[in-house]
Amino acid sequence: MRIGDVDIGKGALLAPMEAVSDLPFRTLCEEHGAALTYTEFLSAQALTRGAARVTGRLWASLSGRPFAVQVFGREPGVMAEAARMAADIGAGVVDINMGCPARKVTAGLCGAALMREPDVAARIVAAVREALPARIPVTVKQRAGWDERSLNAADFARRMVAAGAALVAVHGRTRAQGFAGSVRLEAIAEVRRTLPASIPVVGNGDVKSVADYLDMKRATGCDAVMIGRAARGNPWLFRDILAVENGEPLPPEPSAGERWTVWRRHAALVAHYAAPKMMLHELRKTLAWYSRGLHGGAELRRRSFAEPEPSAVLGLGEAFFARLAERAASHGADLREPPVPLATKWLERHARRTGRPESGGPCEA
Repeated sequence: MRIGDVDIGKGALLAPMEAVSDLPFRTLCEEHGAALTYTEFLSAQALTRGAARVTGRLWASLSGRPFAVQVFGREPGVMAEAARMAADIGAGVVDINMGCPARKVTAGLCGAALMREPDVAARIVAAVREALPARIPVTVKQRAGWDERSLNAADFARRMVAAGAALVAVHGRTRAQGFAGSVRLEAIAEVRRTLPASIPVVGNGDVKSVADYLDMKRATGCDAVMIGRAARGNPWLFRDILAVENGEPLPPEPSAGERWTVWRRHAALVAHYAAPKMMLHELRKTLAWYSRGLHGGAELRRRSFAEPEPSAVLGLGEAFFARLAERAASHGADLREPPVPLATKWLERHARRTGRPESGGPCEA
């Protein structure tokens, strides 16, 4: 697939996600076959003010491959300046967030709130397009609409393309839905039917497996699929999708040893790139992701939350994956935990709301 003059090849795209799509995570997904990765969504206002907490997340790809920087805001001039900053660090694509449903974003009339103001949204796209070299395409990520009464995905996408967008990604829910309820595949299909064939349309929402990926492509006709929350602790999903796109057999599920190796790689990148005050939080998060659903994972997560030092969390991870490998070597024992009772899940969710590292789902922009 091409976005303007940028050739990203085959495979699925990694969605921009707050507190998830950092450099270590993007790197793991690239290494496992993601066609294009997006940064966390970044405030244009904060970028242009030089806020360290935001500029510190503006990292180029370690592999040298094209990557996308996503920015949000509503002032065309500020958005244009933020786009220039993204270009300066090597962004191959600049994406404009018009889909984030989070209240902290929409309260400022940014993100999905722009779907109620297509004129403002079009001016933003035009300003960003004018600010960038022609070789860097401008893209938009939007939703099916604001709510049930304003399902305007196709008309909105048409306006964005007329203003200069070279690709449109559509999360098939409204802002009112957030991440609940069913994804509206028809909304994505309507955007694909509406736009010229030369403009790629990317489907997004609830793709958790190769089967989901194939279903979305069949049902919508979209050119590519963007994967968000399902990639946490599962970069192998990109590998599997790429294999299917290349007509190859589906690879086997990752072994205990492979999981151990990839977790180590992710943890090492976190240790190198995370801010010192965030190190403990980020390492706990890697364990939460890579242990989810595996035998002993729930106990590991509880223990990691109680550890005050990064070195101790790393030690817990090493011990966990060593035990998992031993279990796998013992007559091919299943690595998965039995299903967790609903009451236990509710209690864990309640506990996560107090601020534990794997709390809730990230805002997928």
